[in-house]
Formats: sequence, C-alpha cells, structure tokens
Amino acid sequence: MITLVKQSEKQYDSFFHSISLDEESCKGCINCLKRCPTEAIRIRRGKSLIIKEYCTDCAACIRVCPHHAKKSTFDSFDSVFGGDGSQEYEYKIALPPPELYAQFNNLDEKSLVLNALLGLGFDDVYEVAAAAELVSEITRKLLKNEKALLPVISSACPSVIRLIRVKFPNLVENISPLVSPAEMAANAAVRRAMLRTRLPREKIGVFFITPCPAKVTEVYAPLGVKKSQIDKAIALSDVYPRLLPLMKDIAARGLESEASKEINKAGRIGVSWGGHGGEAGGLLTDNYLAVDGIENVIKALEDLEDSKFKDLEFIELNACSGGCVGGVLAVENPYMAKVKLNILRKYLPVSGTRMDEAIPPYAYHDEKIEFQPVYRLGETLEESINLMMTVDELVKKFPGLDCGCCGAPTCRAHAEDTARNLASEKDCIHIMRKYLHKAEGLEIHES
Repeated sequence: MITLVKQSEKQYDSFFHSISLDEESCKGCINCLKRCPTEAIRIRRGKSLIIKEYCTDCAACIRVCPHHAKKSTFDSFDSVFGGDGSQEYEYKIALPPPELYAQFNNLDEKSLVLNALLGLGFDDVYEVAAAAELVSEITRKLLKNEKALLPVISSACPSVIRLIRVKFPNLVENISPLVSPAEMAANAAVRRAMLRTRLPREKIGVFFITPCPAKVTEVYAPLGVKKSQIDKAIALSDVYPRLLPLMKDIAARGLESEASKEINKAGRIGVSWGGHGGEAGGLLTDNYLAVDGIENVIKALEDLEDSKFKDLEFIELNACSGGCVGGVLAVENPYMAKVKLNILRKYLPVSGTRMDEAIPPYAYHDEKIEFQPVYRLGETLEESINLMMTVDELVKKFPGLDCGCCGAPTCRAHAEDTARNLASEKDCIHIMRKYLHKAEGLEIHES
C-alpha cells in the first residue's frame, strides 16, 4: 500500500495521479497503450510509462492489463483508525456513495448498510446520495439562471473534468461551478460534527468510500477547490467484505440503531446518481444528454465543441461504463449493479433531502478550473507551428498502421514524440527495416 500525502501537507504539481505501475508485473505488452483514450501511455525499454500530464485517471489501463501491472492507489482501511501508525481521529465520519448499495444482493433497505458502517467503528455516516440531492436541487436553480452558460456540464466525474481541462479549452467555461456530491457531503458532515462534538477540525476524520481512482485523485489534488474536506479515500472493494458479516448479523437480529434513522436520508434522486443517467434524471428536464464510457465521453465532447448538439441544458458525463457503479474499485458487475439500484429505488421516496435555507457557500468551487495545453508541441506559437510541420513530414514516412510496436499508440503520436526528441523515428520497425536493408545493400520494393 502506497502512503498518500494530502496536497496541503506536500506540494504536488497539478498532475498528481492515483494510478501507478508495478514494473515487475509489467510485460511490455501494448494492451494499455492501445486502450488509453488520451494517449497517455508509452512503452519504453520494455515497460509501460504513464505520461502524467495526459492521464485523467479513467482507469482504462487497469481494466485491460492482463498482468495486473496497473494499480490504483488508495488509503488502507487501517488508516481510518490509526492502525497503520497514522493519525487517529477522535471522531470518524464515513461517506458512503450510492454505488455502495448496489454491491449487495437482495438489499431493500439502506439502513442495513448504514448500521453496518457504524458497526465498523465510525461515529457518524453522511450519505453522499443525500448530498447529491442537494446538488441536484442547486443545479435545477442554476439551469433557470439566465447567466448560466448552457449546456452545463456535470462536475461530478473528476476524470471527465481533467479530460476537459487538457483537451477541450472551449468547454471549460461550461463545467458546472458546483462541487461534487462527495465534497458537498464532506463539508456538511464536518459542520454537523463540529456542532455536535465541539471538536476542532483536525480531530475529525472524513473518509470517502471510493469506487474509482479518479476520486482518490480528487481528494489529494482537487480541481475547483483549494483543499478537499475529505481526509482519506478508502476503496469500496476494501470496505465491502468487512460490511457483509455485520449486515448479516443486523438482518438476523433485527438490530437498528437510533442513529441510523437520522442518517438514512437519501431518496430515489440521490441513490440514482450511482448509475448512468441518474444525475440528469434528477433535474426534471428532458433537454439533457447522459453519456458513459470514456471513449463515448470523448466523442460527445468533440461533437459538443463542434456545435452538433442543439437546445441542451445539461450534460452528464461518466468515464466509467454504467456510471459510478462501473468503477474499478467496485465489486459487482456494473450492469447488474444498476439493476440492483433500480430495485432499491422502489422502496424510497422521490427525495429525502432538501435545502432549508440559502445555498451554502461551500457548494461552489472556490478556484477557477483553467485549460492547460499539455498537448501543445512547443512553448511558443512559432515553435509549435515549426514542430507541427516536422510532425507532418514524419507522419508521411510512417506506414500509418498504428500498430504500437514503436511504443506509441499511433504513428502520429510517435511522430510527435520524435519531434520533441523523446523518441527516434527508427523506433518504428518499418523504418528500421528500411535502414537495415539499406545498410546491407538490399533494395526494398514496396507492395
């Protein structure tokens, strides 16, 4: 387990990531190279290399690696209670996302999960689904505001936000100014805990149960907020087996704490956020688009940038297929999980959480998300133009097969690497073959 350090404790650059490579396990195959949607992976010296500026933590590489060489970094469960020697908090709050409920068979009552979390030793639980209902309510007001730049793009998926930040400069302004439901839940939970306990903030620990590495990155290197109110991100797959025996015991004995009645707040709208289309469905509008799967998200953003969509008010984009239930740290098949969410929704009110007063200031981003041109070839416009001309000439030399044997995902990506002096044109086996035959005095006849 890799020890994570909060951004406030160590100065990371803006491209911190929670996906890492186990070099011993890496065989240098090109599965991840060909499937990375942002061309963030190269094969160098027989091992995979992640270009951190291009990576959005979508976890596509983790899904396709047959050797399990790509790893998701997250906080250990022991770190919650100080068992690993880290700080032990006096008051511990769990933030369960709605997709956690979708991991269990025959679950028709959320209180079983919430009681089990309290049974694990947490002092309080704040449903992320409850905070999602607040985000939905604020978004509905935002869409009615004539000053809003339509269509509003959801800010819930951190992988998508990072993607827009580096590839779609014209859409940065369309990103919703609201924090994610997890961040909203953390802020509300901390304020509730401080009022109840009178403890200082540093004695209160907030732990998000994450379904994916992108949300780990959101905790340690957030976009849109200076500092996350979440202290640690623990994997859903790490919490799931610990909850099962407690849930069986609670169900068998009919136990339900008074505390769980207070924390069981989310309704259909909030729980639906765990699956594809759930966020958009809670906005009570038909003028929306919901897209899941990172390749589909990229295509939708390209079409949006080309003005192919008309009269849309809202766009929900999820990097994982099926929505957040498809995160690589989840346990259940994402499509089966979506079915389970739909079953659970039958027993819930439409919405269990509403704002009783003005919109809290922590609902909005406190930092501007800005475009970062990491794909720009040069430092200046003139240098970029000259390098682009070099790339075009190199591309003409390459066969256009996009075979990946050079260690780059496409011939053009290899040409860009070569223009930047990060690779050689002879890394292309077809170019190398010509050089070898020329050195041997042989003539190659192109078919």
